[in-house]
Amino acid sequence: MTTETLPAQKPFLKKNLLPGVTVATALVIVIMALSLGLHLYNIDSIGDANAYYTAAVKSMLMSWKNFFFVAAEPGGSVSIDKPPLGLWIEAVFAYFLGVSGFSVSLPNILAGIFGIPLLYAMVKKYAGEMAGLISALVMAITPVFVATNRNNTMDGLLVFFLLMAAWAFIKATESGKLRWLLLGAFIVGLGFNIKMMQAFLPLPAFYALYFFGSQAGWLKKIVNLGIASVLLLAVSLSWAIIVDLTPADSRPYIGSSGDNTVMGLITGHNGSSRLFGGFFGRNNNQDGQANPSAPMEGSNPNQGTQPQQELRQGPPQEALDACASSSQGDSCSFTLQNGNTIDGTCFTPPNLDELACAPQGMIPQGQAPNGQQSPMDGPDGQNNGGTQFSQETGEPGALRFFTQPLSKQMSWLLPFALISIVLALFGSRIQLPIESGMHKSLILWGGWLLTCVVFFSMISGIFHSYYAIMLAPALGAMVGIGFTQIWDWGKEKSWAGILLIAASAITLGFQLFAMDQYGENLWWMLPAAILFLAGIVLMVARKRAAYITLLTAMLIIPAYWTVMTTVSNANQNLPTAYTGSTNQQMGPGGARPQGGDGRGSNVNEELVNYLE
Repeated sequence: MTTETLPAQKPFLKKNLLPGVTVATALVIVIMALSLGLHLYNIDSIGDANAYYTAAVKSMLMSWKNFFFVAAEPGGSVSIDKPPLGLWIEAVFAYFLGVSGFSVSLPNILAGIFGIPLLYAMVKKYAGEMAGLISALVMAITPVFVATNRNNTMDGLLVFFLLMAAWAFIKATESGKLRWLLLGAFIVGLGFNIKMMQAFLPLPAFYALYFFGSQAGWLKKIVNLGIASVLLLAVSLSWAIIVDLTPADSRPYIGSSGDNTVMGLITGHNGSSRLFGGFFGRNNNQDGQANPSAPMEGSNPNQGTQPQQELRQGPPQEALDACASSSQGDSCSFTLQNGNTIDGTCFTPPNLDELACAPQGMIPQGQAPNGQQSPMDGPDGQNNGGTQFSQETGEPGALRFFTQPLSKQMSWLLPFALISIVLALFGSRIQLPIESGMHKSLILWGGWLLTCVVFFSMISGIFHSYYAIMLAPALGAMVGIGFTQIWDWGKEKSWAGILLIAASAITLGFQLFAMDQYGENLWWMLPAAILFLAGIVLMVARKRAAYITLLTAMLIIPAYWTVMTTVSNANQNLPTAYTGSTNQQMGPGGARPQGGDGRGSNVNEELVNYLE
């Protein structure tokens, strides 16, 4: 049997600068420092971060009961629409640092920074130091990776947990030991308790890596995967089972569930609603924002378990009276029975035919205040139809990641990554069980990337742009692996340089197209174009220098877009990449991003008071 050997390690990268510190290690540290700077620069712009989750963290710190059940408000009458682990971690940071946008976002920031060496180590194992370094750098300068980690939405934490799970599956594949497979399944189960089914997206790639890459017998691998799956389900559903077995009158109402159960939340709002939208899902509430129709203090949210029970809940009477003679989008103010004064905006809550006053953070998608666009509105301010969230993530289809508005998030190098998958697939003959490091990389990282691309391209339900962070590790890995493969081919094959030029031209052409879509000054393409032409010239006499030059040309625009993402004021509730010159004053769907008061600013008291 012939096997493909590990690509030759680059002597320069293996050179020791200090005892135990190679050039490659030093460069990883440099990339981590770059990532740290990108994550922390202009951090004051995040303000309170996502007010819904920040208010929940504040509520969770008021009692152990609120903490365990992730209560959305201090009274503990209703929970948020997410599982607990991510918010538990954020609450621990807030306990020691105080509740602020910075403290609750810090776990995601750290996850992003420490994900750099983790990705490097895993890619290096199968493809060498060069591939690992490029992978880490690409992930570090992926705009949505930085934007999402600079926020308290838990997707950054989820990606870090999935990277740890990938490491465990690699160990299981190479060692053949069940304990590593169980560890990987356990970590994915923890990821489920951060963002539920979103954690399962790379699972087919994890299982395929072990099944096709491990040298154990086929029957043994099937049995081991079965055991791991049982553990995965047990860990994933552990909190849900505990909560659902708790008497309804002894815990908060499960927000957005429709039937007051976590299982209903898993299969409905966080399940079928993600795929098909509100028509097939049980609940169509805005994801990651407060639910105005959730039970309020003083009501009895836990009696009954029918979906209609949640629909009967509504805003307090004072909120209705405040807008009795007003119009949609008018400013309003009212005082609750507990003495809290609320300043807000009149809007029509779900399942009601009258206006109510609520803080801006609680107004669901599609009901923007006067002077602002609804997320369903087009650039002209008119509602142009389309699926839910289409103005934030585009219409479902094969070109979703290559067109406005989603392409700015992480697609700048996606053409090269997809080309890399094809190169890895047809670069050498596949034999089972797989021994080739290149083919194992293809299964793990190519499988992860393709699963996410296909899934997010097709769904018509709840899909926020920051979910695209799920592709960042696999995108970086495939760019690094593909470039390194062409580099190694270039030692013996004269056509490798032509292949790199063609792949670079396609990628740069897409970058030019994407920048024009967002109205950005195309002057920024000039350095990339100059380097591209220089790479072609250098290919004649200095092939290796030409390769590095072409790679640098492809990295300029994603790096620029990531820097602009940190420089621009952040969209606090819905983190997103830089929106371009024509939209820099607007967030997803045309809504103007909220400014921040700095890391020391207080949590949105209007939202908390309303929930109280």
